[in-house]
Amino acid sequence: MGANSLHVLKGINFSVAEGELVSIMGSSGSGKSTLLNILGMLDEADEGTYILDGVPIKNLNEKQAAKYRNKFLGFIFQSFNLIGYKTALDNVALPLYYQGLVRGERMDRAMSYLEKVGLADWAGHLPNELSGGQKQRVAIARALASDPKVLLADEPTGALDTKTSYEVMDLIQEINDEGRTILVVTHEHDIAQMTKRIVNLRDGLIIEDTLVSQVRALENV
Repeated sequence: MGANSLHVLKGINFSVAEGELVSIMGSSGSGKSTLLNILGMLDEADEGTYILDGVPIKNLNEKQAAKYRNKFLGFIFQSFNLIGYKTALDNVALPLYYQGLVRGERMDRAMSYLEKVGLADWAGHLPNELSGGQKQRVAIARALASDPKVLLADEPTGALDTKTSYEVMDLIQEINDEGRTILVVTHEHDIAQMTKRIVNLRDGLIIEDTLVSQVRALENV
């Protein structure tokens, strides 16, 4: 920040195995967002190594970083980050455009993912015609469309009421049941209990890393 540097993460040793569903918790300023940004190749660590699916992530220019993000990662955000003037179907198809798929194939695959999240009937609707839960389902379909190795979800239920939050977590659990690796940043303990492992950060350090007995989301609805 100007001439001052802020030391956020202070030596984290952290690994996630394929197929895990991990939540990252911590108070504001604990380093959650910085860790997620490094994992998402939006920031680069000053020191240390980051290996994703056997590939060292280091010294990437923006073009390389974008290519790797599109290949390896799917993002789900608290604020959904849908493009307002594009339909649900077009939003889901967008990552496939950057992968170079022809339009027909993009639309077929995008529709199959909208079906997966239960929104095929809403394919032609714009984001402002959808509820918060529907927007997040579209965002999840978009994150899945490019078939990423890892889903990174940053407070995916933060903008939703409790019932809708649990429905979204049920969908995330189903996706994980199919073998997809998912990391969820959350400050909500009930949401964290719906993952299989909770990592707690405080002041840039991991203070706790615990396997938990997963609560199934729809048991709470």
